Amino acid sequence: MELSLVGLQNAGKTSLVNSIATGGYSEDMIPTVGFNMRKVTKGNVTIKLWDLGGQRRFRTMWERYCRGVSAIVYVVDAADRDSVPISRSELHELLTKPSLIGIPLLVLGNKIDKSEALAKQALVEQLGLESLKDREVSKVELVTGAEVAERESLVLDSEMF
Repeated sequence: MELSLVGLQNAGKTSLVNSIATGGYSEDMIPTVGFNMRKVTKGNVTIKLWDLGGQRRFRTMWERYCRGVSAIVYVVDAADRDSVPISRSELHELLTKPSLIGIPLLVLGNKIDKSEALAKQALVEQLGLESLKDREVSKVELVTGAEVAERESLVLDSEMF
């Protein structure tokens, strides 16, 4: 299985990858520059995780690393309300690429433990997920950073696999 994790900077993509790989969680992360790739084996499943930088200058690379993957995992900082419109725009722009049509999408709303975090339905609406018709879109999952380590099954056992 091959997954690409995309989303704006500081959404929690690297924390998710590290949590799946090691079972641990740390709030002290260095932003990804470019991309990182990790292969993780859980039981009899090997997952290749592409952790793609979320800064503006790296977003043009997202399509290249999303082609042919088993699913795109889009990570959103649910507590950064100012970034949600930008996140929506970037997500919809990415999904218009012909090479990505039909690739399943899993959206993770991260940092829900913060008081300013959006509720699930508000995040679905603000990201415009109901309008996505050319692919399977798994329900939005809301997680805290610490939960990711405990709930790696979010990705491994998602309904789309």
